[in-house]
Amino acid sequence: MRSFIAEVIDDLNLKVDDFEHLVFILPSKRAGTFLKKAISKSIAKTIISPSIFSIEEFIEQVSGLTYINNTEQLFKLYETYLTVGDFEKESFESFLKWGQTLLQDFNEVDRYLIDGPKLFSNLSSIQELNHWSLTNEKTELMKNYLHFWNHLSPIYSLFNSKLLQENVGHQGLVYRTAAENIGTYLSHNSKNHVFIGFNALNNAESEIIQTILDTTKSTIYFDIDSYFLEDPVHDAGLFIRKHTARWDYLKKNSLKGLSNYYLSKKKIKAVGVPKNISQSKYVGNILEEIQEHTPDQLKNTALILADENLLNPILNSIPETIDKVNITMGQQLGNSPIASFFESLFEIHEQRTTKGWFYKDFIRLLSHPVTSILLNTSGFSTNEVITTLKTKNWAYITKEHIASVLDFKIATIPLLFGQAFMEPKQFIANSHVLILELKDIYTQNGNNLALEQLYKFHTLFNQLQDLLFKYDYITNLKGLKTLYLQLLSSETLDFKGDPLEGLQVMGMLESRNLDFETVILTSVNEGILPSGKSNNSFIPFDLKIAHGLPTYKEKDAIYTYHFYRLLQRAKNIHLIYNTEPDVLEGGEKSRLITQILTDPNRKDVTEIIASPKVTILQENVESIRKTEDLISLIRTYAAKGFSPSSLSNYIRNPVDFYKQNLLGINDIATVEETVAANTFGTIAHDTLEELYTPFIGHELSREGLEKAKSQIEDTVQKNFKKTYLDGDFSTGKNLISYYVIIKYIQNFIEIEIEGLSKCTTKVIALEQNLSVTLKIPGIEFPVVLKGKLDRIDEVDGVVRIIDYKTGRVQKSNVEIKEWDSLVEDYQYSKAFQLLCYSYMYNHIHPSNSIQAGIISLKNLKAGTQFFAKKESSGRATKEQQRIASEIISEFERCLFHLISEITNPEIDFLEKEV
Repeated sequence: MRSFIAEVIDDLNLKVDDFEHLVFILPSKRAGTFLKKAISKSIAKTIISPSIFSIEEFIEQVSGLTYINNTEQLFKLYETYLTVGDFEKESFESFLKWGQTLLQDFNEVDRYLIDGPKLFSNLSSIQELNHWSLTNEKTELMKNYLHFWNHLSPIYSLFNSKLLQENVGHQGLVYRTAAENIGTYLSHNSKNHVFIGFNALNNAESEIIQTILDTTKSTIYFDIDSYFLEDPVHDAGLFIRKHTARWDYLKKNSLKGLSNYYLSKKKIKAVGVPKNISQSKYVGNILEEIQEHTPDQLKNTALILADENLLNPILNSIPETIDKVNITMGQQLGNSPIASFFESLFEIHEQRTTKGWFYKDFIRLLSHPVTSILLNTSGFSTNEVITTLKTKNWAYITKEHIASVLDFKIATIPLLFGQAFMEPKQFIANSHVLILELKDIYTQNGNNLALEQLYKFHTLFNQLQDLLFKYDYITNLKGLKTLYLQLLSSETLDFKGDPLEGLQVMGMLESRNLDFETVILTSVNEGILPSGKSNNSFIPFDLKIAHGLPTYKEKDAIYTYHFYRLLQRAKNIHLIYNTEPDVLEGGEKSRLITQILTDPNRKDVTEIIASPKVTILQENVESIRKTEDLISLIRTYAAKGFSPSSLSNYIRNPVDFYKQNLLGINDIATVEETVAANTFGTIAHDTLEELYTPFIGHELSREGLEKAKSQIEDTVQKNFKKTYLDGDFSTGKNLISYYVIIKYIQNFIEIEIEGLSKCTTKVIALEQNLSVTLKIPGIEFPVVLKGKLDRIDEVDGVVRIIDYKTGRVQKSNVEIKEWDSLVEDYQYSKAFQLLCYSYMYNHIHPSNSIQAGIISLKNLKAGTQFFAKKESSGRATKEQQRIASEIISEFERCLFHLISEITNPEIDFLEKEV
């Protein structure tokens, strides 16, 4: 394969004696490197390298201006915006949201040499029409809005004038100035110019190139296949067809660079794979096959990323056996851990309220690896700090809270959390100190990649600091963060490699003028290639058409050209697209693939849908074998005592019993932003215990209950503070929970008062701890059953064991038909618990007249839901609700069987599906 650049040099060798006096202009810097290589190969002597420029460098030289960076442009544009007109001006923070769009429009207007005042006058008139009003007088808001559009032209003119005074310019202004200065440039430069590989040109570029071609012995080479040029509707040849029709030079001279490679024999494969990671893995497979079978082919292979966000997964998918890889694009600095650290630092200070820092934001910063490094170096464990704030249930973290767990005398702590409401300049100053601390840590650890990233952040914060001292528009952290993120989005960590060796990884635009035998192109999806419609402009579509500005149609044609140009000389082509349309990852398969598949002249295209091999994982039920150590653990636990809840946990899932009850592995502690169900229940239980304690050993009385009723709110408040710790319950859902508990207990006591007229109730005990040693046949070690009974009372001579529940309880939960279901089905866990309590009480106080029931505070109208053993379906009678000796005996059989199963070394703990 002969590359386009090599062909150009071959042609020039026949016509030019000396390359030293030529000026080469190419679309990109990268193409210049390959041009130098091609020149060195074509000549047999040592020469001084000719001048080689990218088009932007050449335009800058012609104009005599220097490009100003985008951020500086924004500040100068805002400065201009403030000085023009007397309408109400927006803050800089608000301006940042649309200032970039206005800059792009100014840039387009100048690059295409459009009459700015005329265009903006048309735009103002359009806005007047769009915002007409039936009333004679416009509102103040409408006036301000229209004032802005009426002043766009003076803003544009004054902005450009200010830049020219400083001898700088945005890209469009530099191009317009170059077009105006081209005559002066040529009068001082007698060298011949060679333009290589251009396609779409803006008006300024077109005028400059035509002037040079018409007035000097310069030449231009277009990289185009005759197949596209001769097709009157093919977008790949759109711009060059326009040039041949309009340029006087091309009307007089034949088109140079025309080729006939596209219809040559190729292997084109269109491959659909699901999602971006699969694309990366598929690319890895292709490269692995090339490396295994034809490793020399990698020297002439390009991996083109239409979506540059795919770089990181692609880098992780390149086989380790490929030792030479050159990456043209840079890695986004915004994807580094340090970037997310500073973003979290911004957020925690930006979002602080008068209550303090919200715990999720605080934990996010504390959990960050960079924060851990800083705090661990200072002698603190981030895990311990996080555990403390979760244990104390701090939903909002104040400086006092932080001072109780961290030492503010250590320099790092005040830098992170020292000031409640930080000013932008102070934030930058703190960030500089943190960067220096991290530099020392990374230097000691030998983390060179982190040091490179850190240096980039050092320069970024220096830039922010300079802007803050130069301009006074940024007055809060929100505005500083917006500017920081804007600067960060354009920062990259550049890779170092040999641009002429090994596998080449690059973006679509870097591939201009370059040719490869094997091309792997990813993300060939609509919305990415081509990028599709975008309306990031204040200038409407029809106005752009009227003034000759480019629209999305021209943008699509540019991408079409780049796409087909890559295919012209290539022999092996892999077009990979995402089969799963997604807003972020592109739409359906690109129209460019469809065009190739339907092209009658292309019979060498195959399309496949690839998918990763899916291995069906066998779902193995977790089984815990009872080793000697585990049996010892079970014996220890049995001696301390099985509780009804632990036995219910075993019925639900033996593996959970093993992990939670035997090993003590509990759920991860979390901050209760809102009152959890178990906390809600604890507060209700403690309140009822405190209110009913005066009745222990006595009958309930109206006077006593009325007194208790008057104490409800104070008691609930006290127990809320005790159980919810430092959690706030003065607002929101927590305040609702507070009043719900009060209402529950008020309703309960009112029902108790109503019941006094029907029966007498004597409170025997509250929150009583019971413990019974069991003698189970076959078990030689001691086994204890223990539990806490919420309430034991006596109603008309019948002893009742009462369990309070704050949730809803159905009768079906406490009534059983078959005894075995108690220890096999978790649905009957509430009935099982009631029988455990009854069994323990009966063991200590034998009785043949016990009832055990649940009072649901959420469903008080249902009354007490008593345990009942039903013989068949139907309503349970009072006789069935009595827990007599035969029921105790049957339950004992079931209980002994359950505990024997738990302690039996031959029966493993088998997982149950919950």
